[in-house]
Order: sequence, then structure tokens, then C-alpha cells
Amino acid sequence: MNWAVAILGLAFLILIHEAGHFFAAKAVGMRPRKFYLGFPPALVKKVHGGVEYGIGTIPLGGYVKIPGMHRAAPGDLRASLKQEQQDRLALELDELDDALERGDDAAARAVLPRLQAELGDIRQVQDLEGALAPDAYWRQATWRRIVAIAAGPAVNVLAAVVLFVGVYSVGVPVASRMIDSVLAGHPAAVAGLQKGDTILAVAGHPVTPATLHTRIDATHGKPFLLTIERNDRKLTIGPLRATKGTNGYTIGVYLAAPPGPGQPLPRATVSAARFAWDLTDAQLSGIAGLAHGKGTHQVSSSVGIVNYTAQAYKTSLRDYFAFLGYISLALALLNLLPILPLDGGHIVMAIIERFRGRTFTQLAYLRYSAVGLSLVLIVFYLGVTNDIHNLGGG
Repeated sequence: MNWAVAILGLAFLILIHEAGHFFAAKAVGMRPRKFYLGFPPALVKKVHGGVEYGIGTIPLGGYVKIPGMHRAAPGDLRASLKQEQQDRLALELDELDDALERGDDAAARAVLPRLQAELGDIRQVQDLEGALAPDAYWRQATWRRIVAIAAGPAVNVLAAVVLFVGVYSVGVPVASRMIDSVLAGHPAAVAGLQKGDTILAVAGHPVTPATLHTRIDATHGKPFLLTIERNDRKLTIGPLRATKGTNGYTIGVYLAAPPGPGQPLPRATVSAARFAWDLTDAQLSGIAGLAHGKGTHQVSSSVGIVNYTAQAYKTSLRDYFAFLGYISLALALLNLLPILPLDGGHIVMAIIERFRGRTFTQLAYLRYSAVGLSLVLIVFYLGVTNDIHNLGGG
């Protein structure tokens, strides 16, 4: 049940991302040809208003097909066909290439019916038809293209803020010094700390919820005493030594975080926007760190993200929606990276083509995408490796 709810939540975030592209493209004059919930092959599909709507067999996410993402170039279709097809359709392919060489789109479109009759409705012919269409993406003004592409990440940012507003309206956890659980085998457990103990001082220094971790980290593994309150009595525990973890020195406890009062809508909106900004800054720093080999152990694949989302749902609905907001924001930032085939790469290419004065061919896009895909695959490998390690308890 937890996993099912987690998958549905993540699928919704990807779906609204694609819906942003879909409605923005229509609004600026580019009629999308397909809008799918899930990925092919299709379970069911229906054409309405020139758009094919469908549900794919792979349930996570969706996709939108905007016509003519690349300019048609002579030889593109020919190169994608088998030799037997090239020989059989040599006349039609020659006519098509000649028309494209001359920039005569009307003549190129006139060849399409004969190619469709022989090849059927294959993807390559669909792509060619879209590239020759008057509402093709590559023909549009730069601002129209940017609006259609940027709308997907923009919807995810908006969704994140809305989710955070809901969380702040209900009430966010309040930091405390009270121990909620003690990890077996860690210094706190060995020293005899218990659930319900309240930490008052570390190594003689009084602490607040905000300074507790800093004081423990400052011990650098040296012996120290803890002053705690247990059943209305002050006790001294220790000495104990903190052990070094990924986030500094710790003693192996989880602190209680009871929910605080909800905020009124105006204040919750300001808090949500500020929180989204802070998360954006942190996520961008994390992405920049990956380029220097830092934080690679924190990368997760879709399996790990689903697992964390399920854990959040198991904890509370508030945690579930807060985590979905975090993922929605991360999805937006990831897609805005300036590499193809991500949305940010398409935005950069649109701007370059504006100053260049002409569009790149599909082959050029494929070449530039190879670098981006390589980076995505490296990150995916790191995520899968980390998830296998974590799920295996290593």
C-alpha cells in the first residue's frame, strides 16, 4: 500500500510536468500530437481534436509529443530505413531530399502520402510530418519555444510551493532536545540514554535544539559528559565518545519533532516560498558538488526515491506531502540543467539558434544529446549503486 501511494504521487508529479508542456504548447500555437499517461506501448488510446490521448503500459510518468522538435534535413529519413526500403523508395526519397535541399516544404509534404502508404505510420514518418507542419516547434519564435519548454519545470515549482503551503498550514515539526529513539550499538545506547530523555548540556555547554548537533560534532570523538533530564531529575551520563558519520560526529539518537501550530494562509505562503528558495539553493549546491565528486553517496535512482516516499507516507501525510514537494522541486531543477535532452538544454539551444539565425538539424541535436545522456547515465549508475547498497543494508 505504501509503495503504491508513493508511485502514484511520483507519477502525478511527472504527469503535471508533461501537462505543463502540453497546455503551454497549445497556448502558443503548437498543437501537440500525443499526450500519454505512462509510456508505450499503449493500453488504450483515442484521437480527439487531432491529439492522440492514451494510457501506456509503463505507469510511471507520461510524455507529450510536440511536432517538429527538429528541422527536417535531406537524408534523415533515408538513413533511418533499411537498405531494402531505401532501394524500393528511391524515387520518393530523392524527391523528398531535393525538396528539403531547396527549402520547398510544400513539395516535401506532397511526397508524404506516398511514403506513408509504403511505410505506414512509423515514428520516422511521424517525425517528418511534424517537422514539415506549419506549427512545427523549430519554426516558432524563440519566446514561444521557451514558454512551451519551461512550462513543465515551472508547474513542478508551483506544485512544490502549493504542497509546502499545505504543510505549513497544517503545522510543521518543532525541533526539540528530547530523544525519540536510540540506535542500538551506538554511543548513546552504550551510555544508557533512553527514549524520553531531554539533553540539557554537552560537555558542560548548555544546548538548544539548534546547537545540539554542533556541540556534539565539536567533540571530535573525544570523551565528554551529557547532562540530561529524566523523569524531572537531572542526570549526568558518560563519558561517551561520538562516532563520525556522513554529517559529522553523532551519538546515535533521533530527536522528537512534535508538530507545531499551523500558520494562516498568507504566512504559510511566505514560509513555503522561503523554504522552496532555501531548498533550491541547497539542491543547486548539491548538483555543483557532484561535478567535484562530492555527495555522490546521496544520489538515488527512481527505486530509492519511491522507497523514501513510501517511508514518508508511512510516517504521516504531512511528511508524505512535504517529501513530494521536495521531489517536485528537484524534478524542476534537474530538468532545467543546460544539457540535452533535458528541458534546460532545449532552452539553451533555442537561445543559441536565435543568435545563430538558423536552427540546428536533428543530427546536430543527437550529437549534442550524446554528452548529456552520458552524464545522465553516470548519475543513474550512482543512484542505482547507492540504492542497492542501502536496500541491502550495507
